[in-house]
Amino acid sequence: MKKHNNNAENNSLNVINKVATIMGCLMYISYIPQIYRNFSGDPVSLLQPLFATFNASLWVTYGIKHDYELPIIISNAPGIIFGLITVVTIYFH
Repeated sequence: MKKHNNNAENNSLNVINKVATIMGCLMYISYIPQIYRNFSGDPVSLLQPLFATFNASLWVTYGIKHDYELPIIISNAPGIIFGLITVVTIYFH
């Protein structure tokens, strides 16, 4: 039977964890151009940022209730912030 190297496995999971957290944040930061568009009088569609905000809220809630899973919370918190700003600026610009 093959013995697994738990240290190497933990290291690779830590790298994946950090990269996924950063990518999640970057995904939501990409709303900044849409916010600018809203302010320039060419508002974006409501559905995508609204559902992204709802989705991010669910994931943050899950992360809080599941032993404060910080990678889940950190990677989805920008989704709530930037999603809400995008939704609000669709109507108030």
